[in-house]
Amino acid sequence: QVQLVESGGGLVQPGESLRLSCAASGSSFSFVVMGWYRQAPGKQRELVAAITPGGSTNYADSVKGRFTISIDNAKKTVYLQMNSLKPEDTAVYYCNAKRPPFADAWGQGTLVNVSS
Repeated sequence: QVQLVESGGGLVQPGESLRLSCAASGSSFSFVVMGWYRQAPGKQRELVAAITPGGSTNYADSVKGRFTISIDNAKKTVYLQMNSLKPEDTAVYYCNAKRPPFADAWGQGTLVNVSS
């Protein structure tokens, strides 16, 4: 059984920073890609950033230069450093692990609210 637990969300003002964490549990946990998705009210869930075990990364255009995804393989934890936050970054952020041939694993989500 694989479980992903996110933490680090909260309320911040525009221009401030937050760091999200996603800790994976499960003795047999392995993945090919881990990523952060977000879903704003009334919008579809979208990919924010992704990373492979080797450290290759991919970002949505809207967050390039502001967000950084990283991984600590020993701790089975993925981080999302979010700088220069904007109101349009407000959403529930979800951690995802792609682990074929099994179904994707998802976290429960953590709310990021950017507001003055």
